[in-house]
Amino acid sequence: MVVKSALPDNIAAFFDTLTPAAWLEEAGRRLPELLLDHANCELKAASSALGFIYRYPERGALAGRMSRLAREELRHFEQVRKIMQEMSVPFRHVSASRYAGSLHDAVSKREPERLADLLLVGALIEARSCERFAALVPHLPDKLGKFYAGLLQSESRHFEHYLALARSECQLDEGQLNQRLDVFKALEAALISTADDQFRFHSGVPAT
Repeated sequence: MVVKSALPDNIAAFFDTLTPAAWLEEAGRRLPELLLDHANCELKAASSALGFIYRYPERGALAGRMSRLAREELRHFEQVRKIMQEMSVPFRHVSASRYAGSLHDAVSKREPERLADLLLVGALIEARSCERFAALVPHLPDKLGKFYAGLLQSESRHFEHYLALARSECQLDEGQLNQRLDVFKALEAALISTADDQFRFHSGVPAT
C-alpha cells in the first residue's frame, strides 16, 4: 500500500514554489543518498539551534525555544539513523550543498537584521523540509513513507516557531521583516528550481 500525505495548510500557504517533479523522481531512485543527507540535515538543524543559544545567550525566550528544538532534531536524527541501519546504509558526513550556504551568504552582518535574517533562513529551511516530506511520501516504500508522514506532524510547527521569534526578538516592524522574507523566499525558490550538480535533500533540479 502506498502511503499518501497532504501538504499541511500552513506550509502550502507559505510557499509559492513547490518541489519540481524531476527532483522527486531522482529522490525515488536514490533513497540511500536521500536518507544519508536527511540524517546530516537533522544533525545540522540541532547544531544550528544550539548556535543561536551560544550567539545570543542573553535572550531567554530564544534560548528556551532553541533548546527544545535541538532535542527534537536530535531525536529525528536518531530515528533516521535507525532506518539507515535497517537498510544497511552506513552513516557518514557529506559535503554541504549550495542550498543553506547560499541562504546564509545573504544574511546581514549587522544587528538586529542579522538575527532576523538567521531566523528567517531557519524558517525557510524547516518549511522546505516539510514540503519535501509531504511530496516524497507517495513515492516511498510503505514503511519509509509512514515515517516521513509522521515527521510532518512535528516538523510543520518548527518554521512557525522561527517566524514567531523573528517577530518577537528582533525589534523590526512587520514591513521590514516581510521585505527581508520576500528576498530570502525568492533566493530559496531559485535554489530549488534551477539545475544543481549535487543531489541533496534540499537540492535543485538534477543537472542533466
